[in-house]
Amino acid sequence: MGFMDKMKEQAAVVTAAAKDAAQKGQAKVDAVQAKRAADGVLRKLGLAVYLQRTDRGGDATEAVVEDSISSLKEYEAEYGEITESEESDED
Repeated sequence: MGFMDKMKEQAAVVTAAAKDAAQKGQAKVDAVQAKRAADGVLRKLGLAVYLQRTDRGGDATEAVVEDSISSLKEYEAEYGEITESEESDED
């Protein structure tokens, strides 16, 4: 095997490793963005429940609750169950 063949082989290995690292990095970024979105939905849900419990919610508030729960179920299906012990990245 010549020098150029070894260089080409090494370049292919490095390229594959770089692509793998980029995919893993993108997956992590996607997960963080999804968690932040879920945190926003949880906040909106909390506000809607608060308004309901203080007799200030209306029909729109019930729709917010239903939409929020639906969104959170989708999040859990992809990223796993939301637990009480999870902390927001913003804290």
